Amino acid sequence: MIFTPLCDLLGIEVPVICAPFGPWEEVALAAAVCEAGGLGSLGTAVLSVPELEQQWAQLRTLTDRPFAINHTARPLDAGAFRATIEERPAAVSFHMAVPADLIAEAHDAGILWIQQVMDARQAAEALDAGADVLVAQGGEAGGHGGDVSTMVLVPQVVDMAGGTPVVAAGGIADGRGLAAALALGAQGVAMGTRFLASTEMNIADEWKQRIVAADAVDAVKATNSERVLPPYNVPGSYGVPRSLHTPLVDALREHPELVDPDETVPRLMEAVRRGRGDEYLPFTGQSAALVHEVLPAGEIVRRVLSEAEIILAGGGAGLAPPPADTEG
Repeated sequence: MIFTPLCDLLGIEVPVICAPFGPWEEVALAAAVCEAGGLGSLGTAVLSVPELEQQWAQLRTLTDRPFAINHTARPLDAGAFRATIEERPAAVSFHMAVPADLIAEAHDAGILWIQQVMDARQAAEALDAGADVLVAQGGEAGGHGGDVSTMVLVPQVVDMAGGTPVVAAGGIADGRGLAAALALGAQGVAMGTRFLASTEMNIADEWKQRIVAADAVDAVKATNSERVLPPYNVPGSYGVPRSLHTPLVDALREHPELVDPDETVPRLMEAVRRGRGDEYLPFTGQSAALVHEVLPAGEIVRRVLSEAEIILAGGGAGLAPPPADTEG
């Protein structure tokens, strides 16, 4: 079993973090990842405090293991953040900006802070603010991200981080990614796209099947998406989402002036609240090219660990992960 200091810090058994998925409901997925020994996460975007509190209570009935609650700068909901502090999760995760004041508030409540960073500047800000874990997210990732690749960003952040654990994210979907992350000096991985295509994730099956069928080049930066997404409200925020093609994504890239926010935003938000939204912005990373089937989250975690152990034991030279079990 692969165990790193990150595991000790977060109180988990394996160095695998499930990414948060903003407004999409992932209670069952978070619980499954936690029960498999990793760190499950819950997003908060566009949900009311009572809705969030219901999800948190449900998750605690499914697992007694540590989990993270995520917030973002698009936008930060002050009421939801206050409720999170009162909930006392093991960790708060955050991305798109580095809010030093909120990091201090979480620490005052005894909550760890996981800060996702997209470049060296953000990493320096996060270290100065006292973040407990840095997630170095390469531009291959789905959702909001930057432009620096995972292979460059992770060792760069590791070199800066000193004793602060670094987690690799972006383009990671199997044990080869975990083995590579450890070789680069990271202490674990965060995976999003691989867990989107899981049995427990509560999104439309159409989205999951599109991930399974996608090539890396099908996951593109959704430029000009600020026309249809909520504004940032934390200083220093940035990030461009990566998504599979849809008519909206293509229109935003090619003719943004023809996309009417007054018409599109209500339709998008209504779809998201129904658990859809993939018709408009199906956030997906380039690692979709490595996802070939929808699997239970626990099986994903076990395969990632098993593959990485085999690769690391053999030195990694030219090794591929073991073939998928075709039975059952």
